[in-house]
Amino acid sequence: MSDSTPYNMPKEPGRWRAILLATVVHAALFGLLWFGIRWQNETPVAVEAEVWSPQAREAAPRPRPVPEPEVKPKPTPPEPKPAPKEVPKPPVIEQPVDKPDIALEQEKKRIEEKKRLDDEKRKEKERQEKARLEEERQQKIAEQKAEEKRIEKEKQEKLAAAKKKADAEELKKKQAAEKLKEQIAAEEKAAEKRHQENLERMTAQAGTGGSGNAPKTQGGRADSDYAGRVGSKIKSNTIFNVSDALSGNPPVEYEVQLLPDGSLRSVRKVRPSGVPGFDEAVARAIERSSPFPPDRSGTVPSSFNVIHRPKDQ
Repeated sequence: MSDSTPYNMPKEPGRWRAILLATVVHAALFGLLWFGIRWQNETPVAVEAEVWSPQAREAAPRPRPVPEPEVKPKPTPPEPKPAPKEVPKPPVIEQPVDKPDIALEQEKKRIEEKKRLDDEKRKEKERQEKARLEEERQQKIAEQKAEEKRIEKEKQEKLAAAKKKADAEELKKKQAAEKLKEQIAAEEKAAEKRHQENLERMTAQAGTGGSGNAPKTQGGRADSDYAGRVGSKIKSNTIFNVSDALSGNPPVEYEVQLLPDGSLRSVRKVRPSGVPGFDEAVARAIERSSPFPPDRSGTVPSSFNVIHRPKDQ
């Protein structure tokens, strides 16, 4: 807005909608007042109704016409008859009339007898109903006991089958453990035998060479001290988590072939431990420990054996 243009009031939004809404409300109010006044001025309409009974009744009898009196002719006097002989009348037997007190007493007795019979019938019916309910209850109890026995029998059978299966699995595990122990013992015995044979061979070679350095020369096998030092290095590089469920301490044995510079030529598994993960961990530790140092003579042995157990880490 500039100084030359006058100020204009802005139009309010929704003006026509408000006017339309006000018009509709006034029209509705006017219509309500008109209908209310008209309804109050209307004359109520009378309604006539006839009441009929649903039960059929007999109509009142029509009045009978009064018969006209008959005019009878005057009777002629009868001729006189001889007087009949008197006949003796039979004696009149008076019927016994019940006294009111006796009738009331008999009615009372009759009512009491009827009530007694009704009570006996009611008691007999109640006794039969009670016997029937008791029989049904006993039958339900017997059925429930039979069902409980069946469920208990099935439970015992399932427990027996589960126990039998568990015993079979336990026996199977024991047999597998015994077999593994026997295998480990046989492998340890074979390894000990090979170790003794290697010692005997090294002793024989030392005795024939005269200098006593045959196991230490290049191309020979390592002595026991060297194998122990190198085994400690390999053990420190072994990464393996031993499970608590592992039974025994089965060893794994590797034969390591070396090059003259101490680098790894080959690794051969001589005896497995029965735990594949541990065997692979020892093989990786042997590879990480390369190159191997020389022995006390300054030369690198051509081969050596390493034995490692999982629980000796």
